Amino acid sequence: MSLSIRNQIAGTVTAVTAGDVMATVKVRLVGGQEITAAITLEAVKELGLTGGSPVRTLIKSTEVSLATGDVEGLSIRNQIRGTVTDVATGGAMASVKVSVEGGELTAAITKDAVTDLRLASGASVTALIKSTEVSLAAA
Repeated sequence: MSLSIRNQIAGTVTAVTAGDVMATVKVRLVGGQEITAAITLEAVKELGLTGGSPVRTLIKSTEVSLATGDVEGLSIRNQIRGTVTDVATGGAMASVKVSVEGGELTAAITKDAVTDLRLASGASVTALIKSTEVSLAAA
């Protein structure tokens, strides 16, 4: 199946914490960084997710925010460090590619944000992704 979602990084489930309707699923990405997905308990069961399950994380580029320094005091748990490899700007928006251990993330952000953060190839950034915006696919 082909998808329009640019951000797809393989990993392995390390923990599943089930609630009444939703669950949090911790995934160790191929590069060693961790990411948490908040998905329905029904999806956990349908995908057969347990510790050790291989998965692919899926994140729309519009759901990736970027920071140029350490970030504290946020409810966003997924903070993945990387390096900008490419910046393509248009009239209002920009696409920023970030190399992370085990893959690449693309962030769709405003052109103004690129300017304000002085983003260019080689810049160190932290990708911020809410756990509710991470989808999982069985690998």
